[in-house]
Amino acid sequence: MKLQSTIAALFLTLNLGYAAEPGFTDLFNGKDLTGWKKVNGNGEYRIEDGQIVGFGENVKSNTFLRTEKTYKDFDFRFEMKFDDLSGNSGMMFRGLQKDGQDGRVYGYQCEHDNGKARAWTAGLYDEARRGWLQPKSGDKAAEAAFTKQGGKLIKWEDWNEIRIVCEGKHIRIWLNGKERVDYTDEAKEFTPEGFFALQVHSGKSCKVRWRNLRIKEL
Repeated sequence: MKLQSTIAALFLTLNLGYAAEPGFTDLFNGKDLTGWKKVNGNGEYRIEDGQIVGFGENVKSNTFLRTEKTYKDFDFRFEMKFDDLSGNSGMMFRGLQKDGQDGRVYGYQCEHDNGKARAWTAGLYDEARRGWLQPKSGDKAAEAAFTKQGGKLIKWEDWNEIRIVCEGKHIRIWLNGKERVDYTDEAKEFTPEGFFALQVHSGKSCKVRWRNLRIKEL
C-alpha cells in the first residue's frame, strides 16, 4: 500500500509539472484574463488550450496585456513559443505606464526574438527608454550565444522555459536553464516595482504563446 501511494504521488507530481513547485502562485488561471488588461496598440489576445495567445497583422504600435497588480522582488517563470516565425515579442517585468487611459508602457523587458539575423531571446531590453542593456547591441559573440543552446540552434516553434529573478537592483534571466543576463541597474532609471505585460510587437505579423506563468514573491 505504501508503494502504491508513493507511485500515485509521483504520478500526480509529474502531471502537475510546474504547479508542484513550492511557494509559486499562478499569474494566469488558464481560463480567462482575470487580473489582466490590454493597453496600447491594436494587437489581440485570446485564450487557447490553457495558453495566452498574442497575435496581430499590420499592428500599428506595440500592444501589451498587463497585470493589474504590481510586483517588487520575485522569481518569475513561464514558457513561450512562436507560431509566426517572422514576429517579435517580449515579457515586460516591473513595467510602468505613462499617465492617461492608454499611456505608453515602458521599462524592463525580457526579449522574445526569433529572427535568424539577430536572436536575443532572454536578453534585457529597456522598452521605450534606454534600449538594450544586456547584451549590448552589435555584440556578435553574444548574438551567437543567444541563438544557440548547447551548440544547437534553438527552435522557437518549440516551448522554451524562461526564468526572471529580481532582487533589488540585481536582475537575472535564464533561457532553458542557462543564464543569459546578470545585470545590476545602478542608473537613475532603476525601477523597483511594476507590472508584468505580454507584448505583441508592431509590424506586419506576430503570433506568440505563453503558458505556465507563475511567481514566487521574495
